[in-house]
Amino acid sequence: MHLQSLGSGSEGNATIVRADDLTLLIDAGLGVRVLSERFEVAHVAPRQVDHLLVTHGHLDHSRNAGSIAKRQRATLHCSEKIMRHRSICRAPELVALRMGQESEIESQQGRGILRYKPVLLPHDCDPTVAFRLQQGERTAVVLTDIGRPDREVAKQLGGAHLLVLEFNYDPEMMRRGPYPPVLQQRITGGRGHLSNDEAAQMLELLIGPELHTVALAHISQKNNSTDLALETARATLQRLGRDDVRVLALSQHEVSDNLEV
Repeated sequence: MHLQSLGSGSEGNATIVRADDLTLLIDAGLGVRVLSERFEVAHVAPRQVDHLLVTHGHLDHSRNAGSIAKRQRATLHCSEKIMRHRSICRAPELVALRMGQESEIESQQGRGILRYKPVLLPHDCDPTVAFRLQQGERTAVVLTDIGRPDREVAKQLGGAHLLVLEFNYDPEMMRRGPYPPVLQQRITGGRGHLSNDEAAQMLELLIGPELHTVALAHISQKNNSTDLALETARATLQRLGRDDVRVLALSQHEVSDNLEV
């Protein structure tokens, strides 16, 4: 299994997961043109995507999910609550997420098989989920848009070899930044996003002996810096005696390396 970010941040999110000949897209919050260009960079062919999973209804995650599912002839998996959203309903086939339960999906040829579990998160767009993805003995976790560190969430998402984890904002940069107080309160509240220090707490709850890579996601371009996020993550891993874990930051504007799970 491999994972590749097509873009991560407030301007739009999308992640490709490959398992043998199965191609899965998590979220489609980028513009259709941008997604098409990044599919090319990531060597994703037309109609190659078999399934599309949507974490929640905010447009930076769902903006073009239905359109991409229609173009790719992919099955779209999302919560029942957002199935009638304009960003979703164009999909040719919709499947409701089974919260907290594993589901098995396969490629159109039936050779690639993957299991996924949606786990509910505290966020101001109900329902919002993280995904735990498993192929054989390998596990990846994609966890963004969570308002606070949560031990129960971590318990349900444990065992990741590769972890995509939100490091959204630095509190001091947020305080001095351009966002009005109401928006600051929304982001920093218990149903908003994780600060770097909160993300470090969540990382400590999630880390296991299997973990080899942490990809820092949803880094704010106005209220955080890549250097600060990386510094916090590395300091946490060093304190836990896990200097062996690779740490990298995902970009809003560039396709990441194709990361092996």
